[in-house]
Amino acid sequence: MSGKLKVGVIGAGGLGYHHVRLFRDIAGAELVGFYDARPERRAQVAKELGVRAYEALDPLLDAVEAVTIVVPTPAHHEVAMRALGAGRHALIEKPIAATLEEADAMLAAGKEAGVIIQTGHVERFNRAVRAALPYLDHPGFVEINRLAPFNPRGADVPVVLDLMIHDIDLVHTVVGGRVSELSAAGIPVITPEVDIANARLTFESGAVANITASRVSRDRLRKLRVFQRSGYISLDLGEGHGVFYRIKKGLDMAELATSPRKLEEFMERIALKAPEGEPLKLEFESFVAAVRGKQPVAVSGEEGRDALAVALRIVEEIERGVSRYLGTDARRA
Repeated sequence: MSGKLKVGVIGAGGLGYHHVRLFRDIAGAELVGFYDARPERRAQVAKELGVRAYEALDPLLDAVEAVTIVVPTPAHHEVAMRALGAGRHALIEKPIAATLEEADAMLAAGKEAGVIIQTGHVERFNRAVRAALPYLDHPGFVEINRLAPFNPRGADVPVVLDLMIHDIDLVHTVVGGRVSELSAAGIPVITPEVDIANARLTFESGAVANITASRVSRDRLRKLRVFQRSGYISLDLGEGHGVFYRIKKGLDMAELATSPRKLEEFMERIALKAPEGEPLKLEFESFVAAVRGKQPVAVSGEEGRDALAVALRIVEEIERGVSRYLGTDARRA
């Protein structure tokens, strides 16, 4: 492929706006324009960002080679099938689809058209995550907490599909392999959907992950900890930095167990660093490079489907518990 990749953005809402904003300056790409179903939104974004707004989807698809799909999740399948059917490469925001059947149909359409599908799991590009990857060594336990104040955007689906799915993908990235067992709990607090959830995932390797997601918190928190035989890694995903507490070599473990010790006596502290970079921009650069054949797809459509499959299993498990909880509540009333 020669010349710049012609790209269009489908959906210019809260996140889609930033797709339009950033793609104006992605190396190797030419942002042709964007489409949003709302005329007033099209006019606003076009004016603010100086980008052409298309009044219909098909003319945009005709003008580009690749698209990013940033519409509400229930519309992912319909929009993606039109784009893939037109032979356009697609970066589809998470979750890749609303159901596994829709995801499978999209993957089949992409394969038939011979185009790339990348899933928008942007946390893969978080600076802290990028810094930690070289130090991972058969993790045995992972703990992730993602807490956020309430935001109506995304509140039409359970918090598992809104927020936790980021961490389901991260756990797959950190641990590798497949989930063999899971248990989960959660309840609705503000919305009719589940607003706070916890899931415990057991992988085929024996590794365990404990994930908590909430959209009813006072403060924002995004932290990940990884425990392995060589020590533990602590990441602040919000700040984009982390530290690896590595067990010092040559320790006499029998002597160490005889009395309380300060952390620094048996562990060395390694600050984790990676190059600066806005995660969303890095994601777009990876998509363009993959389409041009310069690197593998960072987060494939199949990986997006795997994360969705686990998320839907968690939702199903939680819904059973919520039914019991609400039933008990009703009887007490």
